[in-house]
Amino acid sequence: MTTPQKIDVALGARSYPILIGDGVARNAAHWAEWAGTRKLAIVTNTVVAPLYADALEQTLGDRQVLRIVLPDGEVHKTLDGVARIIDALVANRFGRDDLLIALGGGVVGDMTGFAAACYQRGMDFIQVPTTLLAQVDSSVGGKTGVNHPGGKNLIGAFHQPRAVFADTALLRTLPPRELRAGLAEVIKYGLICDAEFFAWLEAHADELLALQPAALAHAIRRSCEIKAEIVARDEHERGDRALLNLGHTFGHAIETATGYASWLHGEAVGAGLAMAARMSMHAGWMAEADVTRIERLLHAVGLRASAAPEVDAAAARAAMNLDKKVQRGRLRFILMRGIGRAFVTADWPPEALERTLVAQFG
Repeated sequence: MTTPQKIDVALGARSYPILIGDGVARNAAHWAEWAGTRKLAIVTNTVVAPLYADALEQTLGDRQVLRIVLPDGEVHKTLDGVARIIDALVANRFGRDDLLIALGGGVVGDMTGFAAACYQRGMDFIQVPTTLLAQVDSSVGGKTGVNHPGGKNLIGAFHQPRAVFADTALLRTLPPRELRAGLAEVIKYGLICDAEFFAWLEAHADELLALQPAALAHAIRRSCEIKAEIVARDEHERGDRALLNLGHTFGHAIETATGYASWLHGEAVGAGLAMAARMSMHAGWMAEADVTRIERLLHAVGLRASAAPEVDAAAARAAMNLDKKVQRGRLRFILMRGIGRAFVTADWPPEALERTLVAQFG
């Protein structure tokens, strides 16, 4: 185990730490500090449970621990999945002062957090993300929820975790495809507000793909720092927090149009970043050279820049009309004036969107 790095998400009474490092989830002292001696339920899935659930239970010691194992995959991120968690809590007489642990990727974290928000009108939970995407993005910020056949994350609540344990040791069993998907969210942070970090990613892409510890720790820390700063300014996404959705409008359209079955969330976001860059260029806000750099980095980490031919322009338009960022009938986009200079706008040229949809979706 290494000495963890600590980032605080500053939200007043709801503030919490993000602990980053090799072995942070196996440190009993962390659990004593943030979980106390409460009754616990570990929510995980059929892939993660055989890898890490036993070790976590051993770390938790003599506490009363319930294990809830869900099916794996985005397709199971539904109200029925949350009902399974709540049914188990009711059957085992969990109280509002007990605690849930989300041991898994973004799907497990989102569902566990939503169950925690709903059960007895709110109980504590701790995030133990096991994918890079979850460690740098979905585990931080308190967005919880599930999908609906009509759209991504249409049902949910803001409910902040008690703590986040981003244990880099858990990434050693991560399939390469999941690692690449997580890197899309890392790239997103550089594009939002840190051109220097984007350039660092260009220079260290191979090290990240090789799971080199120092490179991973830096990428996770900087990503979490950026997200924590934005969430602290705008917890409920009434302003700056919408920047964190860069690439997600197009990405969610890909996921919805394909039934959440063939694209990982991060893969869709990666393509969405390229599409947001293209739309920014077509609107006259971004140089083509920057678009080329973005697409080159996506390709360097094994991500696609287009969803064609799986998704066509008509299906993308239909999915985007249900996006949560539609306000007063107008879709807000997160676009860029350059690398590290993202902004939110509902005032965009329709022809820029049309050119992007036709070019990127076919």
